[in-house]
Amino acid sequence: MQVSVLLFATLKDVAGQSKLTLALPDEGATVAVARSALSAQIPALTKHLESAIAAVNEEYAFADDPVRAGDKLAFFPPVSGGDEQADAEYPEIFRLADAPFSTDELIAAITTPATGAVCVFSGMVRGQTARDEDHHETQRLEYEAYEPMALAKMRQVAAEIRERWSLVQGIAIVQRVGRLEVGQNTIVIACASGHRDQGCFEAARYGIDRLKEIVPVWKREVRSDGSAWVEGHYMPQPDDRAV
Repeated sequence: MQVSVLLFATLKDVAGQSKLTLALPDEGATVAVARSALSAQIPALTKHLESAIAAVNEEYAFADDPVRAGDKLAFFPPVSGGDEQADAEYPEIFRLADAPFSTDELIAAITTPATGAVCVFSGMVRGQTARDEDHHETQRLEYEAYEPMALAKMRQVAAEIRERWSLVQGIAIVQRVGRLEVGQNTIVIACASGHRDQGCFEAARYGIDRLKEIVPVWKREVRSDGSAWVEGHYMPQPDDRAV
């Protein structure tokens, strides 16, 4: 049988392509079997596939999960650090933006007459890094996303926020993609509530931390001496799949 395979970030660069077709056995095919077959088809990917995360039909998948004809299989490195919909009661925004956006407009879109507080986390492209032994300058960042899965996982993050902080009202998660210069926004997570002590601070912090774990977005850092994909370390677990 034939399955479609999508590659992202480092794996895409190494393979020289972002999409290919992979032949698998008609019976007994699993993610592990597909990983091995892909390694045999493109040997240069072998070491990268050892640590790559897999997804089947836009949900995290693991070694023994079955792969069937017509499935869409994706492999990508750990996450590096749209659309909109209205909840029945409170507004939500989930978006992959390829151009600058207004934080004020996002705040206005997720507030209601019952809102008295909004906490906003805004990530920026840092031009200078000085941490421990790492001191370097960045010229720009280039972001890419596995778009349908990224939007689905943004919704999952919002659902997890609501489960933990039931008084949170509107939620906005907007991730930039494409080329970003130093000083530009990379991500905005905004959480609204009736009062400042009803979870909006904690929810925004949880949102950015969780996004960097399960939302498939990667960045390439461009310096004067070259460029490289910045890969994370978090490996999704079965519990990270949407319920």
